[in-house]
Amino acid sequence: MTTLAPGAAPARSAVFHELTVAAVDRLCDDAAAITFDVPAALRDAYAFRAGQSLTLRRFVDGREERRSYSICAPAGAAPRIGVREIPGGLFSSWLVYEVTPGTRIEVQPPTGSWQADPALGERHLCIAAGSGITPMLSVASTVLAHPAAQVTLLYGNRTSRTVMFTEELGDLKNRYGPRLQIAHVLSREPRDVELFSGRLDHDRLTRLLTGLVPVEAFDHVWLCGPLQMVQDARRALTGLGVPADRVHVELFYVDAPPPQPRRTDDTVTGATAELTVVLDGLRTTSRVSRETTILEGAQRTRADLPFACKGGVCGTCRALVRDGEADMRRNYALEPAEVEAGFVLTCQSFPATETVTIDYDA
Repeated sequence: MTTLAPGAAPARSAVFHELTVAAVDRLCDDAAAITFDVPAALRDAYAFRAGQSLTLRRFVDGREERRSYSICAPAGAAPRIGVREIPGGLFSSWLVYEVTPGTRIEVQPPTGSWQADPALGERHLCIAAGSGITPMLSVASTVLAHPAAQVTLLYGNRTSRTVMFTEELGDLKNRYGPRLQIAHVLSREPRDVELFSGRLDHDRLTRLLTGLVPVEAFDHVWLCGPLQMVQDARRALTGLGVPADRVHVELFYVDAPPPQPRRTDDTVTGATAELTVVLDGLRTTSRVSRETTILEGAQRTRADLPFACKGGVCGTCRALVRDGEADMRRNYALEPAEVEAGFVLTCQSFPATETVTIDYDA
């Protein structure tokens, strides 16, 4: 059953458009930046805010593959993503080594609630490792356009050869001078200062955040990197008394595999729930198994649902529980305030009551 919901929000469905690659810039041996050309008719749809991401889609041997990549351009510029190869990755290897200007790629409009406001002129601390620099570059280059804004970046990498966007970071430093501070921390290359040699772990971050860049000087803290770094950073920040609502987190990789679905077949058996999904103003109700994720259950009647990683990391499938309850098993994307407000990741959530209403337009 499908009806039109009153007061529908702007479209958020998994609509993909073929965009042409305008440029491919080599960042280092295993990473590249890919800029998309957006036709005039789609510019409003692909306008993004600092910190948002793009979901890309391709079919490999007849199987649909999706990946979410953070945008690494200032708001108002052409959308651009930074990609580092994951050895054996179906998507990353193709993007880094095979895609060229003129290649057409299916791209979903920008998503994500991780957004920095450039109008406030605030003080921002960015902590990143590896390809976690991509959303930080968008945040920094966007907010620094305000003459009162300040950004400090702590950026961890293995060696100087693996640093992404070296030249662009240098250009930003030259442009904004003392309003942008950058500290490179290398884990496999000695630095003159011991504090900058090693991993961005809990101990090093605590020392950096007390001696070099005291956290009380910042309005917002942005974290992006592998799970261990993010966990260490959050622990260090909590220990230093930084309120949780000032800390914004994005992951690009989680070591542990996603939890396995409780069921793998399409048969609705056992305990069921009446699931209502609201997306793009359309309300769809169907009966689904309570042993299947909300995303998988709803996909049987709605093929347009937004998703990418299905691992609880990217946040693309975020939705609000309007009625009933949902059991979310894994969450690396939602802020505590979002969870408290009733948002869930539908790829990791199961119906927990006889009726559940999920609103993707919220």
